[in-house]
Amino acid sequence: MGTWDTGPFDNDTAADFAGALDDVEPEAREALIRGALIRTIHATGYLAEAEEAVAAAALIAAPCPGGEPVDTPYGPKTPMPTFPAELRALADEALDHIAGDEAGPASGWVDPEDWKQWLAMLTSLRAVLAPPPPSIALFDVQP
Repeated sequence: MGTWDTGPFDNDTAADFAGALDDVEPEAREALIRGALIRTIHATGYLAEAEEAVAAAALIAAPCPGGEPVDTPYGPKTPMPTFPAELRALADEALDHIAGDEAGPASGWVDPEDWKQWLAMLTSLRAVLAPPPPSIALFDVQP
């Protein structure tokens, strides 16, 4: 079936990844997620695990402030552990690599609006994973 919608688990590869997360022991889930992100970051040419990396990023972003719960029948059925904070930076870096790949996962969509929605979903995840630093006044200016 391939890709059927623009969500992080709306493709066969991500749904299979969710199944793999359900099938392993809870302590092995972080390693699966970290591996998909690192392999995507270091990939050159075709990003073979991009769909898995997007799904992993969605799971990492879910419990973060501004994150959305993964509420889809195609996502993992078992609760995910609390992931270490450094996975947020890895997920953001992987999404940056994926978003910059014009021949990547979204290239097969016929409707350009689907591609735009998919990029918007990546942007939304990245905003949660790497929010802008709070603005701090450098000087206290008195009127």
